[in-house]
Amino acid sequence: MPATKAADTAADTNTDTDTARAPVNEPTGVTGATQPAGAPPEGPTRGGFLLLGGVQMTLIFTLAALAVPLPRIGAEFRLDRADLILLSAAYGLTFAGLLLLGGRLTDRFGGRRTLTAGLLVFGAASALAPLAPGYEALLAARFGQGVGAALVAPAAMAVLRALFPAPAAYGRAMATWGGLSVLGATAGNLLSGVIAAASSWRGTFAVPVAVALAALLLAPRLLPATPPGAGRALDLPGALLATAGITLASFGLVLTDAHPWGSPPVLAPLLTGLALLAAFAAVERRTADPLLPPDFLRDGRRLLGLAAIGLTAAGTASVFILLSLTLQEGRGWSALLTSAAFVPFAVALLGSGRLAGPLIGRYGSARVTGAGLATAAAGLGLLAATGFDGSVPYAYGLLPGLLLLPAGGALSFAGAAVLATDGVPAHRAGLAGGVLNTAMELGPTVLFAALLTLGGDAVSLAASAALFAALAVALATTTIRTK
Repeated sequence: MPATKAADTAADTNTDTDTARAPVNEPTGVTGATQPAGAPPEGPTRGGFLLLGGVQMTLIFTLAALAVPLPRIGAEFRLDRADLILLSAAYGLTFAGLLLLGGRLTDRFGGRRTLTAGLLVFGAASALAPLAPGYEALLAARFGQGVGAALVAPAAMAVLRALFPAPAAYGRAMATWGGLSVLGATAGNLLSGVIAAASSWRGTFAVPVAVALAALLLAPRLLPATPPGAGRALDLPGALLATAGITLASFGLVLTDAHPWGSPPVLAPLLTGLALLAAFAAVERRTADPLLPPDFLRDGRRLLGLAAIGLTAAGTASVFILLSLTLQEGRGWSALLTSAAFVPFAVALLGSGRLAGPLIGRYGSARVTGAGLATAAAGLGLLAATGFDGSVPYAYGLLPGLLLLPAGGALSFAGAAVLATDGVPAHRAGLAGGVLNTAMELGPTVLFAALLTLGGDAVSLAASAALFAALAVALATTTIRTK
């Protein structure tokens, strides 16, 4: 056994032993937690956490920022539906496809160094996007943003791990971290409509540019230096297979919005991507220092946490997309009024997020995640029943669902983030960040494409509600069995 792999195995064994001694319903990271999830940690680490949290929110803000102004972009550049779909998905394709490699680069070269490199790429691409004279330049900038984000996201989690080395403090930080992504997505939908109404869609890129510049300036002062992982191989064959496989398969799923499932434009990238992912799995089993160690996904609670993250991200993204189109195209609402319709969503999200930390500390991450999924399922069910009926007033048709879904989603994200990262050693912090963000990115792509085949928008949300409820039951069953 190579020395590096032996060290990894020993570290993981020690971590697993420590985790096993902790109470079942309170992972090691949140035992005795008292800090509210919605409040940043106190003390000298507060500035660093705020900086990292702002960066994470901006990554997801950028993912959602074009959802509302997309029709304006299409009109300006005279784009057809297929071009708009690719433009909307470009950022997420490279983001998701490169996350595992970004995690390995983080563990190999150090969190803060990788974070800086990613911010430079992300910021440069964000600055070029509003200057784009045409579709091709804007598309390239969106791809570039995704490349930078794939480096930033796992590196930010690795620096977060160094910022909070104590397990209890790290668990409290992760409980807060779990809600930042859905908050970023909500901000993207809200602010993009406001910015587009006040100026143009090009103004939406000012936010990622400003955050990237601020983070580059403040990181040396607020964030700890993280040493590189000496001796860690990059596993380039695994990186190439994972990146190509995830990107192609995701692209094939995205195209199902414009082409039938059995058509060559869908089947060619989808089947090729799946074949490459199968080859990736085979290569990883034979590699001494794999990009994604198989043992990392053997923890059942971690798998359930990742599933909850992907499903919650998919449910909220589906609601944003479907309702934005329905309100603008079906009811004739403006972009600004459409954004305003989601303000109660943001309020409920913030309120529920502040409760997540104490609830996880008292009841355990699995129970809180399950309760959040059940609450979100009720919200999705209400939106499916009345949200697309134009004859039902907003206060009765949309508002109840837009309050329940974020209230449950915030709890689900917070609890699932703790489940997915509990017991992960420091030398795998980048890997954990890459896997967690991959689940968050792939969830909407896979689920949205699958639900579109069911028919109408209401049917899609009803099916999502059923999946949320099923996963909540699975978590409840797991909690009972492990008592």
